[in-house]
Amino acid sequence: MIKRTFLALALGLPVAAAIGVRAAPMPAARWHIDPASGASTGNPNEFRVAPGGDMEPVRLDRAPLVVATELDAIALGEPGTEAIAGSLDEGFVTYVQRSRLIGWPDAISVKVEPDGDGARLLIWSRSRFGVSDMGVNRARVERWLDKLGASAG
Repeated sequence: MIKRTFLALALGLPVAAAIGVRAAPMPAARWHIDPASGASTGNPNEFRVAPGGDMEPVRLDRAPLVVATELDAIALGEPGTEAIAGSLDEGFVTYVQRSRLIGWPDAISVKVEPDGDGARLLIWSRSRFGVSDMGVNRARVERWLDKLGASAG
């Protein structure tokens, strides 16, 4: 009897945790935050392209709406990604991308601002759970910048 109970708990708890992670809501009011705001998750599992962040803002020689549209296609072209707040017209969109196996949710806020005759790009990618993302947020931002033709400098 004790062995069956232990076995049920040993198998059931991880399954329940995985379901909870996959079903975890990502409310826009909590996650749609300007990358330049200085807000932080308090964990090292984030990567920010913003003044004073992990990388300074990226300047592109394209109109802001063009950059926002290109980045939107890049983001939504990746599996498990959806926009949860904002719009291309305002140049500020927050996406959620969930990992394939467990469904770990990451929030990615993207802001594209006019900068002279081009655009200035800010991004904040962060994990909802955990204290280590094993470099996933940084890799995502660098991959998106690479696809956009921007330097991940």
